[in-house]
Amino acid sequence: MVEVQLEPDYTYPPGLLIAFSACTTVLVAVHLFALMISTCILPNLEAVSNVHNLNSVKESPHERMHRHIELAWAFSTVIGTFLFLAEVLLLCWVKFLPLKKQDGTQKPGENSTVSAGEAAAYASTSIMVPCGLVFIVFAVHFYRSLVSHKTDRQFQELEELSNITRLQNELDHRVDAPNMQTSPGLFP
Repeated sequence: MVEVQLEPDYTYPPGLLIAFSACTTVLVAVHLFALMISTCILPNLEAVSNVHNLNSVKESPHERMHRHIELAWAFSTVIGTFLFLAEVLLLCWVKFLPLKKQDGTQKPGENSTVSAGEAAAYASTSIMVPCGLVFIVFAVHFYRSLVSHKTDRQFQELEELSNITRLQNELDHRVDAPNMQTSPGLFP
């Protein structure tokens, strides 16, 4: 959670304060949701790992709540990290924007349209936006790699099942074949 002391004599843009407040609230809520799911599931995982009965594993809540666990992971790692980047960016704007020139005099070499606080906010934005884009590209690439691996693994398992079925059918036909050959001999 971020503690911010706002400048009482500065009028902040309402959109900035609303965005900062909403981002902070959603960031905390997302991580608390992920923490709740993790806290609720962990004791079941430990309990099931100590039981060596396969039916207990299938009946365990962590198997039934597989989607919730993945959702908590996505919230915590993907959405939470993206919200954290946005939070840092908004925090820079909230803290640096009020820094205005103390007097009306302009020093040589200074830009008269942008204050030092605005320049710092723009600098943080110019750093965080590329970082955010790199984060998004990496997250998409990583997720696609995971999905591709899972799909390849499923195809391998299907091929293994197909081979097992084929071998079982061959064994069944071998057992049936001697019976067919001996049956004409029984009936002349």
